[in-house]
Amino acid sequence: MNVGILYSRIRKDEKLLLNELRERDHAVTKIDVRKQTFDISDAPDGFDDLDIVVDRCLATSRSLYATQFLEAYGIPVVNSHETADICADKVKNSLALEKAGVPTPATKVAFTKETAMEAIEEFGYPCVLKPVVGSWGRLMAKIDSRDAAEAILEHKATLGHYEHKVFYVQEFVDKPGRDIRVLATDGEPIAGMVRSSDHWITNAAKGAETNVFEPDEEAKALVQKASDAVGGGLLGIDLMETADGYTVHEVNHTVEFKALDGAVETDVAGTVVDWLEEKAEAADPELEVTA
Repeated sequence: MNVGILYSRIRKDEKLLLNELRERDHAVTKIDVRKQTFDISDAPDGFDDLDIVVDRCLATSRSLYATQFLEAYGIPVVNSHETADICADKVKNSLALEKAGVPTPATKVAFTKETAMEAIEEFGYPCVLKPVVGSWGRLMAKIDSRDAAEAILEHKATLGHYEHKVFYVQEFVDKPGRDIRVLATDGEPIAGMVRSSDHWITNAAKGAETNVFEPDEEAKALVQKASDAVGGGLLGIDLMETADGYTVHEVNHTVEFKALDGAVETDVAGTVVDWLEEKAEAADPELEVTA
């Protein structure tokens, strides 16, 4: 099969996928979205030969537009534009999880400093303020006092970008110094890891220590339910442990897995490519996938 890779930078994650695809003798078409143009009527040259495209764009805006164009051209893309649109926005993400009955932290959204302060006061201290679009734990704030809240809200209100005018406020979950990332394909777990840190932000990108996590039945059920809630695909589902069980605080659509690959014995890239082959064959039953 011919697999397209949408990218803006080839990182270790993309190298793992590329190596696995080439080892299986699949054709690979790398598409640098910084150099690509998309026509509203016709697919660019070379796109007609693509059996499936994997979105690995770093920039959310590029991911959302590129996946929409590919679907308009009738080219299978993972993840879908619908999934990307939901996962890229924390508000949409939280709404989808809540609607599906997935346990998720209590969340309030406000559009002015005044109403955001009301939401913060209702939660009490500490609580968490996050950007509606963002990754790697950037621009997240744990708010411990009213003075801190006032300063942070004032700062966000003057940053200029419209997304900073959306105040996404969440309860602070007193997790046991760690959270959990499960990589899944259409809700089926590939592998999981625990990310531990003395800091309240436990992202691997922030230097958290990683160890293997074996999902129990409760975690597996929540991973499937969370995946279904956002439309399925290749996803990173983030869970936290509470006194009442797991809570899912986020689902990631252009998920990184290099840290996971280093923490587990599972052949992560190989399992992902197995799934890509299945998706391509499902989209075109006449396609002969040779591994």
